[in-house]
Amino acid sequence: MITVIIPTYNRRVFLEKAVNSILKQTFKNFELIVVDDGSNDGTGELMQSFPDRRIRYFFQKNKGVSASRNKGIAQSKGDIIAFLDSDDFWKANKLEKQLSFMKSNFSLITHTQEVWYRQGNILNQKKKFRKSSGYLFEKSLEMCSISISTVMMRKSVIDTIGLFDESLPACEDYDFWLRLTSKYPVHLLNEHLTVKNGGRLDQLSRKIPMLDRFRIQAICKLLREESLDKVQSELALNAMRKKCKIYINGCRKHGREDEAIRYEEILTKMVDEYGDNG
Repeated sequence: MITVIIPTYNRRVFLEKAVNSILKQTFKNFELIVVDDGSNDGTGELMQSFPDRRIRYFFQKNKGVSASRNKGIAQSKGDIIAFLDSDDFWKANKLEKQLSFMKSNFSLITHTQEVWYRQGNILNQKKKFRKSSGYLFEKSLEMCSISISTVMMRKSVIDTIGLFDESLPACEDYDFWLRLTSKYPVHLLNEHLTVKNGGRLDQLSRKIPMLDRFRIQAICKLLREESLDKVQSELALNAMRKKCKIYINGCRKHGREDEAIRYEEILTKMVDEYGDNG
């Protein structure tokens, strides 16, 4: 069985379409777990309007998207996990095609291509955002190269790499994918089976500024866990140098000298500890 997990917070206007895209799947052996992270927009009433017994709805006080996904994982009964953000939706054959692809390729983790919508219009993706297949650790250091709503994975993978980091207010997916891609290949089903609805002011990437500080934090944490091989450690340090340089320059540009100095010290310490001479 597949467990589909939707975290949601005050997105009733989008959630109905997301849920319906799951209920219309050609593959029927799934459970849908919706974790409501403290919504006050009638999300609970909306979920009560769906009579399908495969749906399980949980309400919690606002703890963030990581806590919501982790709650869904803890409640899951399936041995395969798929995630869907509440403002995205799937083509009707997504689960069926992706499960078949996983089985035929003996894959533990797969993702799909996606269609991007922004303000109701299809957005042409730049080449660097196109999904790829294989060992994606180096690419994942550069950017978040896997979209959560496209992913299907064996639950055993999460048992190995751990849950989403609830201490990160943003870039929790970047952190999760670094831990995953440092250990596993990710296979691509090269079809546009996921539809991503972006470009709105209520998204975390718009609401929380200076996101590189959380990516730097994720790389530091990964290095300190000492689970990387030598090549991966060098790649991680190089990525950290680039992100710290960008972040430090930004701090100085906006008059945050103390913060710039702090990140210079963080970078120096990490290079001393985990660089070639560390």
